Amino acid sequence: MNYITSSLLRERGFVILDRHDQSKDPKEWLDLEYVNWKSSGDTRFAPLASATGAIEVDGFWSHEPPRADKDGVWIQSQVEKAPVLAARAKEPGANVGRCRVIELQPNTYADAIYNLHQDDNNRLNPQGTGWVVRGYYNLTDDPDSFLLLREDRYDPATELRIPLPAGMQVIVDTQRFWHATWHSGIEPRYSLITSWESGPELDSYIARYNGSTDFKNTELDAEMVSAAQDRVQRKLAERAEAIANKSTNH
Repeated sequence: MNYITSSLLRERGFVILDRHDQSKDPKEWLDLEYVNWKSSGDTRFAPLASATGAIEVDGFWSHEPPRADKDGVWIQSQVEKAPVLAARAKEPGANVGRCRVIELQPNTYADAIYNLHQDDNNRLNPQGTGWVVRGYYNLTDDPDSFLLLREDRYDPATELRIPLPAGMQVIVDTQRFWHATWHSGIEPRYSLITSWESGPELDSYIARYNGSTDFKNTELDAEMVSAAQDRVQRKLAERAEAIANKSTNH
């Protein structure tokens, strides 16, 4: 595929930026309007930019005319409630597609790996333009929670576990990685997720915040990982059987 990409993201598929001092920012995410939208777990979303400027989170290809996840329309009522969050999303100067805050309820490691998924950020994205990636900016302090990234959905040996303290800033090619968040807290986790177009603007922004792929993975108990894998395989088999039975009965 012939797309403009960022060198660090091309190398490893993710880049970690300097931590943001989240303590200096107001908790604007608490004032936003949320919509129910199940992603990977028990979630709601508060869009800041959408395909049409409406408070909804559908892919841009679901609208007329369908288009790539670029040229998002800022939602004035939401931006007025969260000007700091909107400014952070706009700071790179790269083209913004979807931009929203996610609210995730606590879950388990097994729940998270069951919900691993790849995004379809570049559907309808014309070749020769910038590859769409996503920024994940943790707003709440969740140091014992992890953004899970896998090159192979079913192989835990490929899993990266990026901890999520307040202010963690990660940019990920979520079309490359299977990903989900394991949130082991007791309160909801909030994160700002922004779709950006790769190119010189995003490269400059990554350099400004000392973007790096130098990362020491967090180790997990091998028995826990194995037990979670087994549970997920059982759930997937049960789901496949239920779908097959439904098709047979119709």
